[in-house]
Amino acid sequence: MDGPWALAVAPRLAQFVAVARAEHMTHAAEEIGVPQSTLSRSIARLEADLGVGLFVRSGRTVRLTREGRTLLRHAERALGELTAAGREIHGDADELHGRIGLAFLTTLGVAAVPRLLRDFRATHPDVRFTLVQGPHPLLLERLRSGDADLALTSPLPDEPGLLAEPLDEEELRLAVPADHPLATRREGVALAEAAREPFIGFQRGLGMRGTVDAWCREAGFVPRVAFESGDAETLRGLVGAGLGVGLLPMSVHPATPEVVELPVTTPRTTRTIGLVRVRDRRLTPPVQALETFLRHRPLIGT
Repeated sequence: MDGPWALAVAPRLAQFVAVARAEHMTHAAEEIGVPQSTLSRSIARLEADLGVGLFVRSGRTVRLTREGRTLLRHAERALGELTAAGREIHGDADELHGRIGLAFLTTLGVAAVPRLLRDFRATHPDVRFTLVQGPHPLLLERLRSGDADLALTSPLPDEPGLLAEPLDEEELRLAVPADHPLATRREGVALAEAAREPFIGFQRGLGMRGTVDAWCREAGFVPRVAFESGDAETLRGLVGAGLGVGLLPMSVHPATPEVVELPVTTPRTTRTIGLVRVRDRRLTPPVQALETFLRHRPLIGT
């Protein structure tokens, strides 16, 4: 009579509580809108399942036994928790005041996502957000677990249980120290021109690291990575300190005098940022509203 039993009898707990409070079968049946015979059978089944008597009967009037008082105490607590859960779930799904779980790449959290949320809340001011930011694998994990409703990520996953659609493209530029010989090449450089430079790179295992490594191979070299980090701002600071060069996303930061960002002429160093959600999961109205909003707004921009 542990978890599975509790789940099986849960629908009968409300009937039991109604009888216990009314101390009368007929009155309780009228209060909850079921036939008295149905209510009597339900209580009898509950007693049979527990193996104890819950009521002392005198006609249609009933009084709780000691075991009945014990069950009432726990049943009222359980029903109160279920009621609170229902209210919370209903509140999270409310189109005007609901909650959205949004996961996104850390690099999008500096400017892109705050700007989008500001614009979205102009028309949905009372919607609440639970935000998750991190690397690509973490975002997909949070989607699958239900901790996030939507994810803004790259690369787009090819997974049967997920729906992914491209939203925008983000350019990565070659960041070099301001006193670097390439810094004057504001019109752009071929990535191969940086082949002999120490690279400031993203950590292995991150989606961005694989993307940058692939571009370098396309340019004909394997980058000599001197420093690794999962944080783009840290990478940018290392470039500014003269410790190397790196391919960094444009959405991360405002310009600073220590770092010069050069367009890469070849190969084309852009990545697709997309919207991902679980295929068969029903979206609440506020999540649907954000999904529609994201489809019609530029993700990367000023």
